[in-house]
Amino acid sequence: MRHGRKTRKLGRTHAHRTALYRNLVRSLLLHERIRTTLCKAKEARRLAERLVRFGLLNSLSARREVRRVVSDPGLVKKLFDIIAPRFRDRPGGSTRIYRLGQRESDGAEMAILELVVREETHKEKESRAKAGPQKKEKKKEKKPAGSKPKKAGRDAKKQ
Repeated sequence: MRHGRKTRKLGRTHAHRTALYRNLVRSLLLHERIRTTLCKAKEARRLAERLVRFGLLNSLSARREVRRVVSDPGLVKKLFDIIAPRFRDRPGGSTRIYRLGQRESDGAEMAILELVVREETHKEKESRAKAGPQKKEKKKEKKPAGSKPKKAGRDAKKQ
């Protein structure tokens, strides 16, 4: 039975593991996409999703909980003011993991951990919403000058 085995230990002490997760989440919030091993990405995702849920609450106690993990006050402000409002309409799942294959040096499986609604995609979506519905124009095929219509198969040759 797997009692008390909720998290991966990753061959590190508790303090080292905690620092690793904090650094991964800090980098994720800062850059909105990070490249790491699959096991580290899966564990960092748990913590990142929890922090985004706190960001949606936007209360003093939620800010204090986030501040326990992310020590940078500017990053806490970014989480609550910029990142969390993007996920207001989503019921869950604020991060995504892409598998990249094995690392060449040691064969560890690599992955990209990213926020589902990143800054670039969020800006594109807002600009499309402001522009409103647009009509799609049909493209007309341009025939080069001096081209002859093609004859159809064998029947055209016989006639």
